[in-house]
Amino acid sequence: GLVTAIDMVNYWQKVFKTNGIPEARESSQYIVSFVLGAKTFQSLDSKSLHTPLTALHQEQIQQLSHKRLQRMPVQYVLGEWDFQDLTLKMRPPVFIPRPETEDLVSLVVEEEFQKCENSALGFPVPVPRPVILEIGCGSGAIALSLLCKLPQPNMFTCTQKQFPGEGLDSELIGKMLGLRASCHSFTFLGSAKQLLLWGPIDVIVSNPPYIFHEDMASLDAEILRYEDLDALDGGDDGMRVIKTILALAPSLLKASGSVFLEVDPRHPNMVEHWLQVHPDLQLTLHATHKDFCGKPRFLHIQKQSS
Repeated sequence: GLVTAIDMVNYWQKVFKTNGIPEARESSQYIVSFVLGAKTFQSLDSKSLHTPLTALHQEQIQQLSHKRLQRMPVQYVLGEWDFQDLTLKMRPPVFIPRPETEDLVSLVVEEEFQKCENSALGFPVPVPRPVILEIGCGSGAIALSLLCKLPQPNMFTCTQKQFPGEGLDSELIGKMLGLRASCHSFTFLGSAKQLLLWGPIDVIVSNPPYIFHEDMASLDAEILRYEDLDALDGGDDGMRVIKTILALAPSLLKASGSVFLEVDPRHPNMVEHWLQVHPDLQLTLHATHKDFCGKPRFLHIQKQSS
């Protein structure tokens, strides 16, 4: 019989719900709207919602829905996902950017624009392009967003391991920005020598692995089956990579340079205590910011000026 987009959403919502798929309705809406060329189901017009679907559209929806039934995250099912104003390609095991990480980007952007305003008030000279290092680039969501939102930053990214397709694609950057910003990506294998070549740095930003190891087993099946667990597991206290970043920061940052981190809500007090135990690093927890759920999620750590 004749099947519309609404019929398909209702049908697959029931199938997903019966099979214990989380966010059953949202998953079915994303898949149907994607096949029909829309970002969201709500953006489809009345004609698209009520016109009978072609056999090809029905087949495509069925194929994608069967992937979701295997607990594949909807981001991987669609092969793309929006982050800020970008549409990023997604495929396992590249880390899927979460909505809260958009707030991390916004904090860095606000900090840099504040510097520009302060500089303009006191010194009528051009503000130099900020040098920003991202550690652990994953899908490239953070770096690409900063390249788009900041006035021509010198952006560097590094990662501790390289997947096929991970890291920043120079062709993609060229298309997006017309090569108006310089960007470099390299693999970091535990030595700071490569990083020190690019210093001094204005900002280090990272969404590092921060989940406590004991919490890993309780993650959703979508995460455990498809995403790279090394991008999530932060060790016994969730601070294995965080400590590495903070230990490197003083030798990389300019005076009064900043580190912006996304962390577990339990980490702000732990990080503050750790910095107090390591006064030689000359780092201070400048501010803690909450996510949209009201949980302390983002740290702004500053290098003390000499």
